Amino acid sequence: MSVYARTLHLRLARQLLAVGGVVACPTEAVWGLSCDPQNENAVNRLLEIKKRPESKGLILVAANEQQLEFLLAELAGTERQQLSRSWPGPNTWLIPHHGLVKSWVHGEHDTVAVRVSDHPVVAGLCLAWGGPLVSTSANPAGSDPPTVQSEVESYFGKTLDYIIPGATGGLDRPTQIRHLATGDVVRV
Repeated sequence: MSVYARTLHLRLARQLLAVGGVVACPTEAVWGLSCDPQNENAVNRLLEIKKRPESKGLILVAANEQQLEFLLAELAGTERQQLSRSWPGPNTWLIPHHGLVKSWVHGEHDTVAVRVSDHPVVAGLCLAWGGPLVSTSANPAGSDPPTVQSEVESYFGKTLDYIIPGATGGLDRPTQIRHLATGDVVRV
């Protein structure tokens, strides 16, 4: 896809996100769904589309660390270094949210999952949006995450507001999730 075409897709997706839309886009390994994390109606709609309970929480994905600075500022220097060494890239971390993230994003947890992506589409979407977005796999709960756009279309048909075309980053499974404080792997 040309840079011009990608820019047009991202601009349209940004406009839809601004009015509470839910969009799909490729990520490092699977297709994801995104929406505005500050918009409770958008997040609730995304959860309903997926049939996912709010209590599980969602990931915040960003284009760079600056977009997550409001969460990272209070971390110890060694923790910041650990994050910086792993980003941008397919590494998702559970970090304390200190009440700075809406409950409909963090669920029942005192941490929130965050990632700085190096995938050009999802990172481009976060840049176009101007901050982090909700990110979760584009599949109904209990179904396999999609690796191609046609699987997203098969799962959701016309229930999504937009699908940004592209290809995944080629990883063979979703990003690993680790707890920053303990180093424990939560999802392999």
